[in-house]
Amino acid sequence: MNAPTTDRPPVVVVGAGPIGLAAAAHLVARGIEPLVLEAGPSAGSAVREWSHVRLFSPWAEVVDSAAEKLLAPTGWIRPDGATCPTGGDWAGRYLQPLADILGDKVRYGVTVTGVARQGRDRIVDAGRDEQPFTVHVRHADGREGRITADAVIDASGTWSVPSPVGADGLPALGEKAAERISYRVPDLKNTAVRARHAGKRTAVVGSGASAFTALAHLADLAKEEADTHAVWILRREITGSTYGGGEADQLPARGALGLSAKAAVADGHASAATGFRTEAVERDADGRLVLVAEDGRRLDPVDEVIVLTGFRPDLSFLSELRLGLDERLQAPTALAPLIDPNVHSCGTVYPHGVNELSHPEKGVYLVGMKSYGRAPTFLAMTGYEQVRSVVAAIAGDQEAAERVELTLPETGVCGGAGLFDEAGATQDSDGGGCCAAPATLEIGTGSPAPSGGC
Repeated sequence: MNAPTTDRPPVVVVGAGPIGLAAAAHLVARGIEPLVLEAGPSAGSAVREWSHVRLFSPWAEVVDSAAEKLLAPTGWIRPDGATCPTGGDWAGRYLQPLADILGDKVRYGVTVTGVARQGRDRIVDAGRDEQPFTVHVRHADGREGRITADAVIDASGTWSVPSPVGADGLPALGEKAAERISYRVPDLKNTAVRARHAGKRTAVVGSGASAFTALAHLADLAKEEADTHAVWILRREITGSTYGGGEADQLPARGALGLSAKAAVADGHASAATGFRTEAVERDADGRLVLVAEDGRRLDPVDEVIVLTGFRPDLSFLSELRLGLDERLQAPTALAPLIDPNVHSCGTVYPHGVNELSHPEKGVYLVGMKSYGRAPTFLAMTGYEQVRSVVAAIAGDQEAAERVELTLPETGVCGGAGLFDEAGATQDSDGGGCCAAPATLEIGTGSPAPSGGC
């Protein structure tokens, strides 16, 4: 490991999740000083919020190589590479130990509120590229501050901005005011959460792996608690590919999960409302929730609504930077065509790195889930390769930066099935998706195998 240089400002990494910490590990390996800013109180704070969810990918695919080199001298031993960790395992057994090794290079309780060129707003051209970045932050105790950065790697993800139930991308009428609407896969082992669904009717909105997870868990609850029922709301019709790849999926846990969701419907524990595009959330006389579609259909009242329609990036603190983003996906312009679920069909997702992740503003990079914008097609190992390439470019090693190779798992089915992202989010979009051949279609990091294991 090279000794970090001290004659230049640090490279600021936003987010101490899997990709942010991997970026820091690669920076240290290159002799570049990183400074990781994490809004939460610990490493992998977002991952810990879905600690009950099991990853599709095994340990062998969710540990970054540079990170492992940092961990090895401490006696850290990679868990069995063939097993699939839960989010809690990933955070506790890998992310936190990695952050602990990085020590004071990781700061917790620090929220990035803005990034700009020092002394230049986004309009000014003169001397722009010669100026370092200034990163505005707010500490957990309310203090504000500024940090000078040589470059900025934004690995903050999308977990904090779930998509709404409204089919037009905006909150449905009444959605913001409605109680008993959640945007996460429920942890039914939690007594309070279980009580909200046991013996109740729950609407599950979404058509990807997170929706499958919720349906499978609610079906298990229905076997124990009478009158528990799920109403599965899809914006499209059910087709042969709706439930994913099944036994043909190279990620067995993912294939099995789709089959469990299919069984939940077949066994009567869930009923499906297809082609249902939610326009409003209303209350009946008893205070239960009624979903209303754009075509006027009204569903029978439900007690809870679980919205699993994907996530989107928070770009607000990057407003003074010159970013080149696709107008639909909010992903880097050069990357968007490779991952666009509206047009991406069966086949491979091209390897990508710094060339696809660069912006008009030199020295700033969106990586990890955030680089995919609203596209629900991200793999953890894709993010590790992204930061390896980006850090090589920052270090001036252009040959290494452009040498990007990825081998990604097949999804095992073609069609417009719901897609899955790193934090366990589904995307219920209208576009097709690549559901076969090596693809970044469904992330290997998010939902549990219905019967345990991976």
